[in-house]
Amino acid sequence: MTLEMIETLLRWSGGLMAWATLGVVLYGIWRGTRHQAGRTSGRAAGWLRSSLFYLLAMALFLAFSTLFWKPLPSTFSPATRALALAAGTLTYFPGLAFLLWGRLVLGRMYFVSTSFGAQLYADHQLVTRGPFAIVRHPMYLGLIVAAIGSLWLYQTWTTVAFTVFAPFILFRACSARADVSSTLEKEARE
Repeated sequence: MTLEMIETLLRWSGGLMAWATLGVVLYGIWRGTRHQAGRTSGRAAGWLRSSLFYLLAMALFLAFSTLFWKPLPSTFSPATRALALAAGTLTYFPGLAFLLWGRLVLGRMYFVSTSFGAQLYADHQLVTRGPFAIVRHPMYLGLIVAAIGSLWLYQTWTTVAFTVFAPFILFRACSARADVSSTLEKEARE
């Protein structure tokens, strides 16, 4: 099997896994909009229950990703390409798997929150098992690791943007303003 064949196989597998993960996340969002709303925080929490918000966000995401899905202007030797492919594979796939694991463990407690607002359910419970026993924001961590791996695996301008965006995800994870977990922990102690 040639390096080109392996590269093609890994890239197609990565694409299929990304689409499957996106589908699972979108299904969770759709299901969350039908769950009985509880307490909200932030000025824009109402957007989180709006189908139009998700349609516009997905349209912008897909348009940006497609528009900038162009190879980086770099040429690597076969040995360097193989190393980049290995590094990408060893970070991209585990990153997506960790993100997916976090989403699946959240189950019906999954819903979107942003720096502008968060929506809890009426029967919301803090999830502390699975990847949440390891790290507070496993989906964010998985997304960051996958973004870095995607840069090595795909080497496109879109993946550069995903990697550059990673520190903002870290900022979001550390943001106390819309941290649903701390709100639930506080309510659990009361």
